[in-house]
Amino acid sequence: MRTHLGLLVLNTLLAGLTTLVIVGCDKPREAAGTPPSSTTVGTEIDDSVVTARVKSALLSDPDVKSFDFKVETRKGVVQLSGFADNQAQIDRATAVTRGVAGVKNIENNMGVKSSATTVGNKIDDGIVTTQVKAALLADADVKSSDIAVVTRKGEVQLSGFVDNQSQIDRAIEVARGIEGVRTVGNEMSVKK
Repeated sequence: MRTHLGLLVLNTLLAGLTTLVIVGCDKPREAAGTPPSSTTVGTEIDDSVVTARVKSALLSDPDVKSFDFKVETRKGVVQLSGFADNQAQIDRATAVTRGVAGVKNIENNMGVKSSATTVGNKIDDGIVTTQVKAALLADADVKSSDIAVVTRKGEVQLSGFVDNQSQIDRAIEVARGIEGVRTVGNEMSVKK
């Protein structure tokens, strides 16, 4: 179990660093008249480390089913999104996150699952999530690498930090256009 957890933490760190390299190589597509966000490479690295620490802490906590959570960090502000089985898990996830070094504030955007999910729902939701991610990636007006997508019974939840309100509006519009999407929840925030 400890070896599995160690590998999971290592993979999470590598994924974060890979994302950092990809994001760092991508020239920002700013909307006309929008000043570029003011983050440095150091801040990006710090945020990746905080994200990895939070994910690791959630994974190692026996009272939290962390696989249903998305974790995004921007300048020390950790955004938790996704679905939990009950409010106690949400409260515990928030408490665990608060105890991680480097966390300055928490935006808790998690919701409680309404009922049990069937295997068919999980497959359908996986397909919807993939289609939403692909559509966001294909849209030039959306900085999709900053948006996490979680789907539960056709309810799509978009979260993450984006450059401006028009990116939020466009991401919601794109997600609503995907077959199988019943509703779209917006948990995205504009970068500060």
